[in-house]
Amino acid sequence: MAAIVEKVSAELKAAMLAKNAPRVTALRMIRAAFIELEKEGKGEVTDERCVESLRRLKKQREDSIQAYVAANREDLAEGERAELLVIDALLPQLADEATTLGWVNEAIAASGATSAKEMGKAMGALMKAHKADIDAALARTLLTRALGG
Repeated sequence: MAAIVEKVSAELKAAMLAKNAPRVTALRMIRAAFIELEKEGKGEVTDERCVESLRRLKKQREDSIQAYVAANREDLAEGERAELLVIDALLPQLADEATTLGWVNEAIAASGATSAKEMGKAMGALMKAHKADIDAALARTLLTRALGG
């Protein structure tokens, strides 16, 4: 079993003993997502698949927070922010801008991209090499800047 799954289970048990209801709710939601991964039948639940699932959950929470704030429902946004904190604590840290820029330059050199029209080639090489460690939005911004787009 993946280390992240075991960590979530241990943290859930600790949160339940501490009677930390918001944390218990967030960890149960995360555990449910991992159970869904198991049910998909795509092989073993690895840490990599768990991280992908956590990133999806993070994106969902961020979208919900924006919607709740736009609807002037700060009470609901706070619950989503609490869940987001738990998710962020479980996610590995993404590379900083300087590291990402180095990888962007390597991907441009490796792919031979010379203009913004060829950005897809460079992005493909970049994501193939560093998908788990990189913020795709930051990478796209840096690629656009580097290729003059």
